[in-house]
Amino acid sequence: MNRLQEKYKTSVVETLTKQFGYTTVMQCPKIEKVVINIGVGDAIQNPKLLDEAVAELGQITGQKPVVTKARKSIANFKLREGMPIGCKVTLRGERMYEFLDKLFNISLPRVRDFRGVSATAFDGRGNYTLGVKEQLIFPEINFDKVNKTRGMDVVIVTTAKTDDEARALLKEMGMPFAK
Repeated sequence: MNRLQEKYKTSVVETLTKQFGYTTVMQCPKIEKVVINIGVGDAIQNPKLLDEAVAELGQITGQKPVVTKARKSIANFKLREGMPIGCKVTLRGERMYEFLDKLFNISLPRVRDFRGVSATAFDGRGNYTLGVKEQLIFPEINFDKVNKTRGMDVVIVTTAKTDDEARALLKEMGMPFAK
């Protein structure tokens, strides 16, 4: 079992149950999945950029990414429906906990001038979205082999009903929120 998963089962559930007055352990919110998405807008002119993004996302997550395609045509961007314009990975279970552990403890502290992540980026239903400006903060990425820095969106989907419950859950799990 992963370190973060162990922490959730031993201390986080207990703390949240006391804090919100849950009657059973099953009421306690948990992290359902993590979706990591890279949008590669330049893939319209140069399809090779998408292959690089797919390879990097695969390295970071340890799972093969799915290529996402455009839903509709936009003439101003020279974009046609069905063109590949990004990639995403959905992590669950063991891999999800490993990725979050790496994100909270290794990658986010490597960000320049890091003071913590925003505590207000919740969607109203207990899900948290985090934008990462460059993929270089992850230890798997070799700095010398990177042609272009890319950002990515990390969406943490929880079973929490409210943002307060989700915030408490992520704080207990070790998410470095800004003071």
